[in-house]
Amino acid sequence: MFGKKRDQEMSTASTADTTSASGAADQSKSYLRPDAPTPGVSRPAAPEIARRPPDLSAFTQRREQPGAAPRTETDHKKLIVGREIILNGEIRTCDFLVVEGRVEAVLNDCRQIDIASSGQFKGSADIESADISGRFDGDLTVHGRLTVRATGRVFGKVKYGQLEVERGGIISGTVESLPEASTSEAAA
Repeated sequence: MFGKKRDQEMSTASTADTTSASGAADQSKSYLRPDAPTPGVSRPAAPEIARRPPDLSAFTQRREQPGAAPRTETDHKKLIVGREIILNGEIRTCDFLVVEGRVEAVLNDCRQIDIASSGQFKGSADIESADISGRFDGDLTVHGRLTVRATGRVFGKVKYGQLEVERGGIISGTVESLPEASTSEAAA
């Protein structure tokens, strides 16, 4: 008794809802974006944009420009120890060594060393020329020119062919000149 009346009311309400829903569907508001694709309608594909390859010129050797004079300096044996880098060991057959960090090594068969103002070298080096703006501790033999800049500090046993010290540069320890025969060979 109690359930029959409610069931009849529900069935009449659902038929009324479906008729009003179909009428409302005709007048319904669309909530889709105006630029949104409508279902079933295909839009033309966006044109493909060609991507550029990454620029790796900072990591590779630079190519010679057409018509440019060829390089006279061979820098293929160049070692750069950057800031906040620590290098330990032995370095051989290096044409040019740039020290901006810290190096504890034995340096043999090398032509030139450049110690930047932030650089430190500890060990021994037998080279042709040196330009020191940072700190060198150890045994240093320079067959050519040894240049100590104003911020340069050299401590230890130093042998040189030619010596140039800027005002403010420090050399402390045993300092001696190489015999003339070896300095004239280095200059040639």
